[in-house]
Amino acid sequence: MEINNTLQFEKIEKTIKRLSIRIKERFPNSGLGKTCDDFHLFTSESKKHINWISKPMFLIRGITYFVIGVISFSLIYGLTLTNLKVKNSFTDLITLAEASLNNIVLLGAAFFFIFTLENRLKRVRAIKYLNEIKGFAHVVDMYQLTKNPQLLGREKKNTEHSPKRELTKFEMQRYLDYSSEFLSLIGKVAALYSQHLPDEVVTQTSSEIQNLCSDTSNKIWQKMIILSMRNKI
Repeated sequence: MEINNTLQFEKIEKTIKRLSIRIKERFPNSGLGKTCDDFHLFTSESKKHINWISKPMFLIRGITYFVIGVISFSLIYGLTLTNLKVKNSFTDLITLAEASLNNIVLLGAAFFFIFTLENRLKRVRAIKYLNEIKGFAHVVDMYQLTKNPQLLGREKKNTEHSPKRELTKFEMQRYLDYSSEFLSLIGKVAALYSQHLPDEVVTQTSSEIQNLCSDTSNKIWQKMIILSMRNKI
């Protein structure tokens, strides 16, 4: 039996949509629900971005091969003309060898630039969207920041500028649970980009986002452990 161990975009998108509905059912006017809605729209748009990244850019490749062919022909032709004009002296041979070596080095640099052009174009676009994904992770972190289980039931001690704490123990538990799920899905969407473009920079950026989501989720789970140890309210 063949096992598919790759992330599937459609399933992730459906899970995000379902989570958005669940959050809005429980917390109709919450910022977390609105952010999840925005992330679902972003994920839907990401499908065409990922398709663009994963498909070969035939126009760029055609131009690349054409330019390489022209440069190679020009180099060979130039060396041929130079060789015909060079006398059979040691000095002339040294001069020709030095000029040829310089041309080969420059040609190698040009080839490297041209060959990596397609990957660099895709990398720039992938990094742009990965940075937007990272922004969603920070927003979720901001929303869960004020959900402190140690202050539950102590609303009377709030100051004038204290954040509103109107959630019950059960509601706070669900809110933190939704936040943890949200972060997990953010990490999965980031992983989709590195899955379809195995570039070193893209993979590293995707891993950083996943680590950010994992670290934030761990903080949330610490809150949930504290919350579970409290007496029922």
